[in-house]
Amino acid sequence: MNETIGMHYLKELEAETTATRKCLERIPMELSDWKPHEKSMAMGYLALLVAEIPKWITYAIEKGEVDFATYERYMPKTTSGLVNHFEKCLAGAKNALQNVADETLSKIFYLKNQGQVLFSSPVGETIGSTLNHWVHHRGQLTVYMRLNNIPVPSIYGPSGDDRTF
Repeated sequence: MNETIGMHYLKELEAETTATRKCLERIPMELSDWKPHEKSMAMGYLALLVAEIPKWITYAIEKGEVDFATYERYMPKTTSGLVNHFEKCLAGAKNALQNVADETLSKIFYLKNQGQVLFSSPVGETIGSTLNHWVHHRGQLTVYMRLNNIPVPSIYGPSGDDRTF
């Protein structure tokens, strides 16, 4: 049986899931407003971004667009609320990837703001860049964690805080 492109992306998503969950489980919401620099994102916003990026995959496949004007934002009040939101976003992405036909991946995805197209790309390319974007922002989040003495979990190997051997 041939593996679909969606299943290939699903494996990549699943490979990054455990480390992402471990990071999000350690984010204290009382530090939501903290930022390392005035031009940086606040920790709470960055953590939410990391939790929600899988939802972008669902939107790319199922809706073909994200419009910032109508995109629903979740505002977690607790760490468990953040993690639960992540799990819902992740479940949606997994479902979408398991069921996507290869032909859908060549359709165009649109990123918009109030209907104005900001970016467009084939859905398949959008999924790949979204996964890279997710890993990038998780890396940013680990720097925020380190700067706040929040133990950084093992991601691709042991961290200074979470040695596995």
